[in-house]
Amino acid sequence: MIGNGFMGAAHSQGWRTAPRFFDLPLAPEMTLLVGRDAGRAADAAERWGWSESSDDWRAAVQRDDIDLVDIVTPGDLHAQIAIAALEAGKHVLCEKPLANTTAEAEAMARAAEEAAVTGVRAMVGFTYRRVPAVALARELVAAGRLGVIRQLSVSYLQDWLVDPLSPFTWRLDKQLAGSGALGDIGAHAIDLAQFVTGRSITSVSGTLETLVAERPLSGDGRGLSSSGSGGDAGTAAVTVDDRAVFSARFDDGVLGAFEATRMSTGRKNALRFEISGSEGALSFDLEDLNSLRFYDATLDPAVQGFSKIIVTEPEHPYIDAWWPAGHGLGYEHGFSHQVRDLVIALASGENPSPDFGDGLRVQRVLEAVERSSAERSAWTEIDEKEMAL
Repeated sequence: MIGNGFMGAAHSQGWRTAPRFFDLPLAPEMTLLVGRDAGRAADAAERWGWSESSDDWRAAVQRDDIDLVDIVTPGDLHAQIAIAALEAGKHVLCEKPLANTTAEAEAMARAAEEAAVTGVRAMVGFTYRRVPAVALARELVAAGRLGVIRQLSVSYLQDWLVDPLSPFTWRLDKQLAGSGALGDIGAHAIDLAQFVTGRSITSVSGTLETLVAERPLSGDGRGLSSSGSGGDAGTAAVTVDDRAVFSARFDDGVLGAFEATRMSTGRKNALRFEISGSEGALSFDLEDLNSLRFYDATLDPAVQGFSKIIVTEPEHPYIDAWWPAGHGLGYEHGFSHQVRDLVIALASGENPSPDFGDGLRVQRVLEAVERSSAERSAWTEIDEKEMAL
């Protein structure tokens, strides 16, 4: 695993736990953790259960005893590491968004396609697909329980940047992060909309805004690039968006409404979607992740209404490996489910899902939203030629 921040802790939890609850066809060995600071990497490796640590990712991807490379670094390193690992014959798991630019994502997708010829696989970490309630929502849509889908809305609301004195981090530097709320959490909203409905976004119209233009540096200035310095030595300019709002047209003509922000007061991790169809509707909120609300419009009007499905039954996706019915799962379980699905795909010689092609499609939507905002265009198309690798 390359990277030892917050997401490194989450991925480590998944690698440690999945083999203990799921009957996997291969046994993951947590061999090496790589971080930019050797001391911090060593501390993280010991805490999270990795056998060794290093500060040299280039040497790591060339090691004969490494079969898979898990990338949890800031986005500016994704393409460089992933392509090097694939060329070295290593399977790759890469955090979302796939890259900082569409050009990088295209290069990664091409490298993944070339590597797949030799049996080397690549997967992008849209982990919220593995929340059991989200997976159940996809099953209900695919089964036709909503009828003809007519509209949907998706939002991802957080508030960890509400305070203008919250310190500057790498996530606020465009060179390191690629974009702000749009890529960091909006990528999840885009992926879930396409995953649950089984449809693809073909055009967008969006607006981005930066609500706090400058933030104070923390003690060591971690994450600050040379281009991110503000006029005051104690502050740094925010070069990404704080809020993204956009409409999206899907390939079947359905219109969707999207919002992503890290400055929504009181919302800690509210990834929400509501999908309405001719025969029913679904509603989900990650802050209540063990439940899915379903409206069955085919019932007698006297008993219609949104019902709350507690997604903890063994018949529900992933649940049979865990606890008795009614005992809820948490945020961290999605990473164990991700490891399960990836390992099963590798053992069977199949391409894991979502693959780098899926990551590229999301990247193109992100870029189109940015372009729409910059050009103040009514709609920005993502045509079929552009969608091809």
